[in-house]
Amino acid sequence: MNRRELLSGSVIAAAALALPARLPAQVRTGNARDAVLADIAKQQQQRAGDLLWRRDIVGIADFGLRSSEERFHFVDLERGVVDSYLVSHGDGSDPEHDGWLNWFSNEPDSHCTSEGLYMTYGWYTGRYGTSIRLEGLDPTNSNALDRAIVMHRANYAERGHLERWGRLGRSNGCFAMGDADFKLALLKLGGGRVLYAESLGLLPDGSRMTRPAQVAGEIRPLMPEEPRGKDILTPGVY
Repeated sequence: MNRRELLSGSVIAAAALALPARLPAQVRTGNARDAVLADIAKQQQQRAGDLLWRRDIVGIADFGLRSSEERFHFVDLERGVVDSYLVSHGDGSDPEHDGWLNWFSNEPDSHCTSEGLYMTYGWYTGRYGTSIRLEGLDPTNSNALDRAIVMHRANYAERGHLERWGRLGRSNGCFAMGDADFKLALLKLGGGRVLYAESLGLLPDGSRMTRPAQVAGEIRPLMPEEPRGKDILTPGVY
C-alpha cells in the first residue's frame, strides 16, 4: 500500500464505537502545569498551520514522566480543561523496562518512540483493531508513517497491568493506551488535530521532575541495532 492509498483509506466510524460509561480518569484544571500545557498546545497548533482540520483539542505526550503516571494530556482549548491518561512508550526507548523513556529515535526498526509534532489522520482497522494514523511533521519523527507509528489500544497499557507490575508494558514505538482511554482518544484526537511528544517531566505545580540518577542524562537518539528478524511487525502495521 502506497502513501496516497494509506491516507485515502482513512474513514470515520464514530457510530461503531461507544464511549465507556465511566468518569474521566482524572480531570485537573486550574493548576500551573495545565497553564504550561495550554501554552505548548497553542504553540504546536501554530507550527502545524493550515494543515489542521480541527483546533479544539491537542494531545501532549509527556515522556519525561514514568509510564506509571498519567502523562498523556488532552488539552481542550475551547473548554479550558486538561484530561490526563496513561500511555506506553517504545521498548527500544526503554530497554531496561523500568518504565522510563531513556531516548527517542526516528530510525526504522529501532522500536523507539519519536519526539516532535504529529498530525492525526482518520481511523483504520489494523492488527490492533481500530487505530489512528499519525503524520510526523518534524525531522525527529518524519518516518512515523513509514514506521507505522500510530495510536492504538493494548492490554499492556491497561490500569490493571500497571497495578500488577508497577509500570505499563512497552509498544514498538506507538502511542498505546488502554481500551476505554483509547475510545476517548478516537473522539477527542482523531481527524486532523495535533499530537505533540516531548520529554517535559511536568508536575502539577508546573515544576519539572528530576529523573532518578540511574536513568538521568541527556535524551539521545538511538541508532538501529542488528536486524531483529523478518517476522518482527510493529503494532501499527496496516
